[in-house]
Amino acid sequence: MRLVVLLALLAGASGAALAQTPAVDQARAQGIVGERFDGYMGVAGPVPNAVRSQVGAINIKRRSLYSRLAAEKGVSPNDVGLTAGCQLLTRVAAGQAYLLADGQWRRRSAGEGSVAPAYCR
Repeated sequence: MRLVVLLALLAGASGAALAQTPAVDQARAQGIVGERFDGYMGVAGPVPNAVRSQVGAINIKRRSLYSRLAAEKGVSPNDVGLTAGCQLLTRVAAGQAYLLADGQWRRRSAGEGSVAPAYCR
């Protein structure tokens, strides 16, 4: 039940915190920036310092959102981040990078099913 509530809250409140810049979008399309299982963005390859800084700024906004939602719902920010990660990993398109809990960056292949971990389903 908590997962469902958090997913609903994230869907409604995540716009600004999950928003990206054109440079980050381009790096994502190239597979050098991607979503992580924990709800944050990560750098999967060499990127300009400006992109690295923008990814950091996005993660600061996400951390703030996760902390606020956690306080509202009486759960940990980590739980909110993992829940957000489940949602974000469902949006990873073919060719984009993603990171699971094993620490290995991967690229989603065309025709590949969901890349979200089993605990998300």
